[in-house]
Amino acid sequence: MIKVVAKFLIKKEKVDEVRSITKELIDQTREEDGNLSYELYQDIDNPQIFSFIEEWQSKEALEDHMGTDHFKKALPELESISAGEAEINSYKLIL
Repeated sequence: MIKVVAKFLIKKEKVDEVRSITKELIDQTREEDGNLSYELYQDIDNPQIFSFIEEWQSKEALEDHMGTDHFKKALPELESISAGEAEINSYKLIL
């Protein structure tokens, strides 16, 4: 299993756009083969911080996801409203 945490700092004036950009991405990703969980969280103390927390059956399933049309559409839109580069980390379970 692979867990991904993708963290975005969104420009203050663009925070309200996050839902419209990510709704289709989230809905379609949850239907993908190999996806175990795909959720978007907003930081309690800083509403400009959004984090996708994802679980995938395998690295191959994650790579397939990154090749989908809905991912390729949403990522540049999120980057365009971000106040810097996203922080994306992939993890494997060790305990």
